[in-house]
Order: sequence, then structure tokens, then C-alpha cells
Amino acid sequence: MSREESLLSPTVEDAEEITLRPRNLREFVGQEPVKERLQISIDASIKEGRPLDHVLFSGPPGLGKTTLAGIIAAEKGVSFRVTSGPALERPGDLAAILSNLAPHDVFFIDEIHRLPRAVEEVLYPAMEDFQLDVVLGKGPTAQSIRIDLPRFTLVGATTRKGKVTAPLRDRFGIEERLDYYEPLELARIIHRSANIIEVEIEAQAADLISRRSRQTPRIANRLLARVRDYAVARASGIITFDVASEALDVYEVDRLGLDKVDRSILDSIVRRFGGGPVGLSTLAIAVGEEPETVEDAYEPFLLQSGLIRRTPRGRVATAHAYAHLGLEPPSEPQGTLL
Repeated sequence: MSREESLLSPTVEDAEEITLRPRNLREFVGQEPVKERLQISIDASIKEGRPLDHVLFSGPPGLGKTTLAGIIAAEKGVSFRVTSGPALERPGDLAAILSNLAPHDVFFIDEIHRLPRAVEEVLYPAMEDFQLDVVLGKGPTAQSIRIDLPRFTLVGATTRKGKVTAPLRDRFGIEERLDYYEPLELARIIHRSANIIEVEIEAQAADLISRRSRQTPRIANRLLARVRDYAVARASGIITFDVASEALDVYEVDRLGLDKVDRSILDSIVRRFGGGPVGLSTLAIAVGEEPETVEDAYEPFLLQSGLIRRTPRGRVATAHAYAHLGLEPPSEPQGTLL
């Protein structure tokens, strides 16, 4: 993994970031409407002595889907079991987890859109009827038996809600989408994290880091950690505005929060392909990344920032992208159909 991807990709997290996660809804910054609705549902389930309805979180990576799942378990005072769609390769993998849950436990599946179809079909009766279908034996002598499960809460997270099948999506009682953060919210997160890791940071420095964090808390915390390293190694240990600016220059994070890979994507579209349109696979080859990495880790922010557009024929650089690269945009609009 490249330094740039490990630093700014919102799909990657490390142990230090996990320790910075809020432990309850009160500590969780941002996503206020989502928090209010979740608090209402959690309070109602506690008063009625029932498990919370199954929850599906969607939205770009790094915004707090896993954190909110853990908070649900903490607010309910139950155990939190974690896995991911790709890790559940066989129905038996899912059955082993479900059969060991206690009443009201929270079972979290990250990247739930990547569940194998056979595993997903076993999940349907577990979610709906709290029962598990188990097949004993093979061939003509095979028998199917149904095992009762404790009433649990499934929390699913996905960056691609459209790829969650309709039968699975319909079994979630609560669906919430998490949106990108505002700089002011990220600055609050940075101040909170700085207090936890015991580093002094000036308000202007926190604002600077927040503006370069791609509107994503996970990236804000990661940049804070690297700026902290720079402050300790090359300065007094206090994160001032100048120290933060110098550190971000060292890590090649520009004023829009773009890193080397982001700029390579823009440069390829503009210089190699005349501004576009260019297909995803071709673009990925040009920048030396996997198509899934470009689409999931880099493209969402470039689209959100108005630097590229998707057209029926491929990705196109906008006038904003040309300006950011210090180039004049073409006189003819790019990406229109002939």
C-alpha cells in the first residue's frame, strides 16, 4: 500500500483511530438528524425491553458507520460482534456467529453488499423470524432443521446501497445515510482527538487540518496524527498553524485535501486524455491503481468537490480541475454526446 493511500484513503484505518472513536451518541460529532432518530429508537427499545430494529447505514467510507454500530451496542448495554461481507464465505460461517449471540446483541456486518448470495439467503429467516435453517447431510438423505435464535439486532454498513439486494434491504427497519462533514464539525473532532492523544493544538491549525480532511472524520484524525508526529520531530511539540501547514506540505496534502493520487487522476484526465471522457478501467491503469480503489477511495471526493463529472462516456475534468492544476480549461465543453 502506498504512503498516500494509507494516509488519505478513507477505506483504511489503524489501531490509533479506533481508540479515538466516540463511545456514545453524546460524544459523536455531526450527523445530528441521524443521531436524534437513533436515540429515539434506542430509548423506545430500552423502555419496551426489546431489541432495536435491524439498522442499515449507508454513505461514503470514513464517516462513522462502524462507530455508530458500536455506539448502539454500548447504549443498549449489550455485546458487539463484528464481521464483514467478504469474510462470510459460507453459510456455516454465518451460522456459527448467529448461534453464539445473546439476546439483544448487536451483530455488525461491514460491506454488507458483498455478502455471497448463499450466505444472504440464510440471513433472511434469521433477521425476520430469528430462526436459522440448517441442512444436515447431503443428497437424498439431507434434512433441513430450524434452530431458534435469540432476538438480536443486525447492523449493516455499505458504501454502495444500490448493490444491497431488495430482499435484504427490505428487512431493515431503520435505514440511515451518513453525509460528508462540514469543516466546523471536523475541527471539533480534531480538538477532541487532540485532547485524547494529549497534544496541544491551536484553533487555526485545527481549522487548517479540517479544511484538508476531505470532509471525512477518519482522514481528519489520521492527518492530526501525522501532523502531531511532525510537531514532535521537527518543532516544539505544539501544533501551530505554521507547523500544521509545513507538515501537510511534507505529506503532499494540498489546500483542497487532494493527495498525490488525486492529482495524478486529475492530471491523467486533463493531460493524457484531453480532459476526457475516459473510462474507469483506462483511468485506473493510467494512475497505477485498481478500478475499485479509484472508484471507492478517490472518485467520491473528486465528484463531491466538483473536480470531475461522470458522463455516459466516462469521467470528465471540470473547469475547477483545470484551475486547480493551474491550466486553462478548453473552450469546448467536454463529455457531451455527439
